[in-house]
Amino acid sequence: MTGSGDPDRIELQQQIDSLRAQLEQAEARAERPDAWDPKVWASRASRIGSMGVRAVRRAKAAASGPRAKRATDRTRPSSFPAWQRRLEGARFVGFPTHWRERTGPVTPAPVAVVLHCHYAELLDELLAALPAIGEPFDLYVTNSSGQAISAARLAAAGAAHAEVLTVENHGRDIWPLVQVVNAGILDPYDVVLKVHTKRSEWREGHGELEGSGADWRAALVGSLLGPHSPGVVDAFRRDRSIGIVTADGSVAGPEHWGSNLDLVRGILERLSMPLEPDELRFAAGSMYWIRGFLLQALRALRIDRDDFEDEAGDIDGTAAHAIERIIGIGAVEAGLDVLELRELDGRGDRASVDGRVVAFYLPQFHRTAENDRWWGAGFTEWANVAKARPLYPGHQVPLMPGELGFYDLALDEVRQRQRDMAEAHGVAGLMYYHYWFAGRRVLGLPLQRLADGDVDQPFCVMWANENWTRRWDGLDANVLIGQDYDRVPATEFIEDILPMLRDPRWMRVDGAAIVAVYKIGTVPDAAATIAHWRERARQEGAGELHVLAVDIGEQMGGLPREELVGLADGTLTFAPHNLPWIPSDRAGEADERFAGNLMGYRGTADAAIAQLGSLDEHHYPGVMVTFDNTARKQWTPMAFTGANPWTFRRWLAAALDAQADRPAERRIVFVNAWNEWAESAVLEPTDQFGQTYLLACRQVSPPR
Repeated sequence: MTGSGDPDRIELQQQIDSLRAQLEQAEARAERPDAWDPKVWASRASRIGSMGVRAVRRAKAAASGPRAKRATDRTRPSSFPAWQRRLEGARFVGFPTHWRERTGPVTPAPVAVVLHCHYAELLDELLAALPAIGEPFDLYVTNSSGQAISAARLAAAGAAHAEVLTVENHGRDIWPLVQVVNAGILDPYDVVLKVHTKRSEWREGHGELEGSGADWRAALVGSLLGPHSPGVVDAFRRDRSIGIVTADGSVAGPEHWGSNLDLVRGILERLSMPLEPDELRFAAGSMYWIRGFLLQALRALRIDRDDFEDEAGDIDGTAAHAIERIIGIGAVEAGLDVLELRELDGRGDRASVDGRVVAFYLPQFHRTAENDRWWGAGFTEWANVAKARPLYPGHQVPLMPGELGFYDLALDEVRQRQRDMAEAHGVAGLMYYHYWFAGRRVLGLPLQRLADGDVDQPFCVMWANENWTRRWDGLDANVLIGQDYDRVPATEFIEDILPMLRDPRWMRVDGAAIVAVYKIGTVPDAAATIAHWRERARQEGAGELHVLAVDIGEQMGGLPREELVGLADGTLTFAPHNLPWIPSDRAGEADERFAGNLMGYRGTADAAIAQLGSLDEHHYPGVMVTFDNTARKQWTPMAFTGANPWTFRRWLAAALDAQADRPAERRIVFVNAWNEWAESAVLEPTDQFGQTYLLACRQVSPPR
């Protein structure tokens, strides 16, 4: 695997890759546990002993009301129990580890082509068709044919960059594709073409489908790669609601579930993701143009080799068939359209809505004297994050960091990497939680370092004027440090941020600096206080303020929206505050010690999207990655189940679309959050989800 400019190395590398793959497979077999090992049997006994407790809870839950259907076949390799056992004590990789040494293109082309080659005699037919794309593209050939592919053959395609990735013959064309996804190879691309050397000889004997496998392949390739191909790519660029485009007559619906419904349920259970069987739309034949995000998001399912059955010529009911459908399910859940070519007419004329995605930022991850005193020397919130334990099967805790690791915000290079990551994925800026207690800053180091340094990070602040308590719940019991407006009036808050307000990096609306207040209802004489802030900002040359009240509800210290008229310039949603909370169907499966609340992510997202239809002109909507404070409260948390990058993408896009009639400067969506790790509200890369949430942001709001 290497770039197309080095023909000799392309062929040599394929030989090396083949040998490495054989070695890795042998090592993997050697590491599998001995079935007669006493430790293995002890683990099984423990699981069997807990089954009775879970069965009682499930019975109670079933009696209390309806719940989503679970997969019934728990013996298949891709079933939830089998997958969960494989991941116990293991770190997911999902691709050959030697791929980490590959060298991708320095500057990726606008389009990626993933071509799976199993029948080498059909390869040239596909390569010869690729120039129809009409613009630069990068080519990734996953080769399970057992034959080396010469650089001369690849050259016929005219790719800007070409690689051959040697793979075993396992999982048809789907497992090779998933490995490319898991390795992050497709992360740079917004538009991808997927094709493969398809035979489908079974089709000739099929009673309902016309034509041979060769006819089907020719029809798919001829449709997807022809004179209209540049128009397809252009439509993807101009209309960000297009998800998949395939050949006419190739979009299949619920009538094509076949034997795959139970398999799909079992795989989606990994994310506690609900399934609506009647909404199935997918590209039959597994050849299509696709929004890169829809493939990138598969990383969240942590699909591995052992999910796929050994090849037995099955034409239905395998993990490969299930994942083929999941790709379409993900498109629908993400709010993206699955189209046939004939449905593209006019779609390129539908302009997408641009705006600013602003993420809340927690400056907690560095050592402070206060945390040393309250929680013990060296404490940061990473200690909470790492100790969380799952509440129910499939619960994604502890949420572990990805490529940024357990970072220290005292380090400038960490904040620089965060800035680079935000900019690359369309996150326009960060709203720092600013902790100011009666003249005293807490956790102020990252913001001060940003203000004093030259990292080009757009920012603003939310005055997080809540008391800090030992309960981590925003209420007022067991106060560690609190607001004291009698000793130091709230009017003095402006003096703390005035030097930063002059910073050109401070985010603004119509020239006015954005300043948010978390609990505006607790500020004495808020109207006079805000008027004072405005006057001081003008006096000191900082200009006007755009003051926003966080819409958290009266119970949490907010104010009714009607009382904010003339007080603040607007309000913002801090999801999940003041949004409908829909109970989760997973409650009956929770640990017997659980005494908190489980809510359904999709239910809240759907309700929030419905509310966007009556969006007030002075209100800025917000979305959340999720909310789950198990890391802080373990058995008494508030946790949302079923969070996933597809639903997040749909919610985020809807929040931007709802502001289409506003000037671009006033289109803002606030995301909870960039790095609220102890609440699982994290855009940053995680071990479980990779970069999938950031990639969703980039797809909805591409970098400017």
